[in-house]
Amino acid sequence: MEKVRFGIIGAGNMGTDHFRNFMDNKILDGECTAVADLVPEKLDNIRSIGKKLNPLAGEKVRYFASGDELIASRCCDAVIIAVPHYFHPVFAVKALRNGLHAVVEKPAGVYTLQVEEMLEESKCHPELKLGIMFNVRTHPLFCKMKQMIAEGALGRVTRLNWIVTTWFRSQYYFNSGGWRATWKGEGGGVLYNQAPHQIDLFQWIPGMMPCRVSAHCRFGQWHDIEVEDDVTACFEYPNGATGVFITTTGEAPGTNRFEVIGEYGKLVYEDEKLRFYKNSVSMLDYIKNATDDFSAPEFTVEEIEGEGEYTQHSGILSNFAGAVLGKNELFAPARDGLNGVELANAMLLSQWTNAPVELPVDGHKFYELLQRHISESSSDKDENAPGKVADLSGTFA
Repeated sequence: MEKVRFGIIGAGNMGTDHFRNFMDNKILDGECTAVADLVPEKLDNIRSIGKKLNPLAGEKVRYFASGDELIASRCCDAVIIAVPHYFHPVFAVKALRNGLHAVVEKPAGVYTLQVEEMLEESKCHPELKLGIMFNVRTHPLFCKMKQMIAEGALGRVTRLNWIVTTWFRSQYYFNSGGWRATWKGEGGGVLYNQAPHQIDLFQWIPGMMPCRVSAHCRFGQWHDIEVEDDVTACFEYPNGATGVFITTTGEAPGTNRFEVIGEYGKLVYEDEKLRFYKNSVSMLDYIKNATDDFSAPEFTVEEIEGEGEYTQHSGILSNFAGAVLGKNELFAPARDGLNGVELANAMLLSQWTNAPVELPVDGHKFYELLQRHISESSSDKDENAPGKVADLSGTFA
């Protein structure tokens, strides 16, 4: 094939944004040939966007009343799954069993058991690609941080801190869709909708997963919702390092500051800049060998530049299409999504049990408690309510 034919399952906020990128010819080696949604009005909206942005490409698109119909149509080579979280693994498995490549939106799922099932199915189809929409991985500064740490610029990593409270959301936002902010419809709050990218980067950049998690999650702290909208978590790592992760949808103005500290200094990302505070010697050696009371290693400060463009969603899809065509390796494989879901599960489980959680997380215990919260839900929201399609410009940074 010359181009990978993509079908989009879900014409809500993200599905519509992906469709716009196709109509704007931003996806290298890929074209959109199908869109599916349960809500006719959303399909009508997609049609109008196609006619406006790219009439020739828009005319090629077929429309389906369900994801199952789109998969069965055989009019595409790959699907992009942009539906509520519980259905990410469901449609991925269906796609794979029908010989289609698949890209799932973040998160990979709501609980580890369903993500593991999806990954096991993927192993049965080694010829098919399964990716995840970790678009923030394409940020040049985050790529640079990962490279520098892997090359040993920090030496032994001793601490990670990320305060990401720039995810402010109004009550109007949570009221905009029937599935939002409920245990049954969304499966979680800020850990599953807004912050999965940072949760992914928190382990992807340093190449470290914690062994123990303690978290304080507040449910409906700032909004009239039943899921978490405020989280403070502490991580412990096998090498003795510690980490703190803080996020919320109820803080303005917010902060977005990520620090990775090691024996040779620290990397600090904030305000779209990356700074390297470089020690003249190893901090760990200095602790052992210093001959005075109050001195510390001398250091310099350098602003680090990233390389390339921040290609976001179009970059992930272009890379995915290239991988399907055998041109490149997959940058964001879906198996990486299990780590983020496990960390989110661990944070909620720690709050629900009022105790630290050892990793790997007990998937069956988490699932049991999740089902209990679903059964005890007092939400009167109609999860099938169509909601509205919002303008997402400016929300991805």
